[in-house]
Amino acid sequence: MEKDGRSAFDAFLWGEVLLFGLLGAALALFVAYPSFRPAYGVPEARLVLQTLVMLAGAIVAVLAGIRFAVEGRRLDLLLSSGFFVSAASTLAFSIGPAVGGSPLHRSEAWPGVAGRLLAWTLIAFAPFANGRVRARQRTLGNVLVGLAFALVLVWSAARSLGNSLPPLPPDGGDQAPFLLTASYGFQALVNLVAVVGFGLRFRNRGQDLDRFLAHGSTLLLFASLSYLFTPLSASGLSGGDFCRVLGYAVLLVGVWRAIRSSEFGRAVADERARVAREIHDGLAQYLFAISTYASRLEDGALVEEIVPQLKEAAASAQQEARFAVLALSSASGTAPFDAALRRYVEFLTADGELEVELEIDRRVTLAPDEQIEVFRIVQEGLVNVRKHAGAQRAEIVIGERDGQRTVTVRDDGAGFEENRNGSGAGQGLRNIRARSAAIDGLLDLRSRPGLGTELVVTLRA
Repeated sequence: MEKDGRSAFDAFLWGEVLLFGLLGAALALFVAYPSFRPAYGVPEARLVLQTLVMLAGAIVAVLAGIRFAVEGRRLDLLLSSGFFVSAASTLAFSIGPAVGGSPLHRSEAWPGVAGRLLAWTLIAFAPFANGRVRARQRTLGNVLVGLAFALVLVWSAARSLGNSLPPLPPDGGDQAPFLLTASYGFQALVNLVAVVGFGLRFRNRGQDLDRFLAHGSTLLLFASLSYLFTPLSASGLSGGDFCRVLGYAVLLVGVWRAIRSSEFGRAVADERARVAREIHDGLAQYLFAISTYASRLEDGALVEEIVPQLKEAAASAQQEARFAVLALSSASGTAPFDAALRRYVEFLTADGELEVELEIDRRVTLAPDEQIEVFRIVQEGLVNVRKHAGAQRAEIVIGERDGQRTVTVRDDGAGFEENRNGSGAGQGLRNIRARSAAIDGLLDLRSRPGLGTELVVTLRA
């Protein structure tokens, strides 16, 4: 495990070295040869870019806020706060004036610069923030309201200063004012702090989110350096602008993957708890029976009477142990879905009492949480077939029907009335219905006495 973590960190370091090398070489080339600098002078181009950055920042803020509401990590609180400030300042001080048709005045431009600095200062502190917060929703709400009020104060201060603020290019000429140069220098510094912080966090914890945040911060670092060393244009786009958009895209992908991983982790934890209950209810009972038969032998019971029962209990315990091992391997989330399902079918049919045909359409893709629930739906369905249907053959099909993904369990058993209540198959079907609902699936059951049963779960796209 330690070797795998070291290999992942080595790959991360090489990726950072490659990224730094390519972006650094491009930046040096553009600084040394101004004629090579890409410039796209479409007036609407910057508005489109700012809109993309604002939307990406807002989505990252929402996703990080959701993670904070669930897990309460200070890391997610700072990420949500930082990207909220970034999105809000871009919307209020860049997109709003442009959409309104008015030119960008100093009273809007400088609050936008201050908002970006505040946003990335919060994000740079995120990898160094440990621990959790108890009052999650109240804390997040208070922090966001406070940051919004801070942006209003910055804007009010800029309005009061008015023309006393230094002009921004191109109104101030090609030479950027010292305050703007210093702000881009400070932004590059906090971007570098974020790269180092998330890189160290990835080395220590090995979480996928930290790797994406480090790579995204690297792209934004070189965007800041590009703004620092190359002249700005009011309407055109530069290489730094494209680095900025790409950086936000990487950050968005990383946070989305973290959300999906959290959902999968909770599903895995639930499955492990369920498997533990099944081991207690199944395997532990057989082991208790074996212990009871052994005690009866010690008390002088007839060997001819006890040994067959002891062998039957031992065989049942062995089969339960195999199922438990298979269930634990599938609940760990590490075994491939197809392989785990085929192994389960092999275990189930090893005694020859039931023939099962399994068909999986390779074009059907299942999310991690869907894989777990579909596995359990198939498992519950086959257990019902084996215990209650009296079937000789069953068929499992995971495929598409009318453009929708479906899971079908079909048998040639005795069947039953569809309004049947009670134990056995009724409880199993209730479990299947609950698992289908957990992944927004629709259950369709068709069964008639003597004609077998067909169970179809349709998964929504």
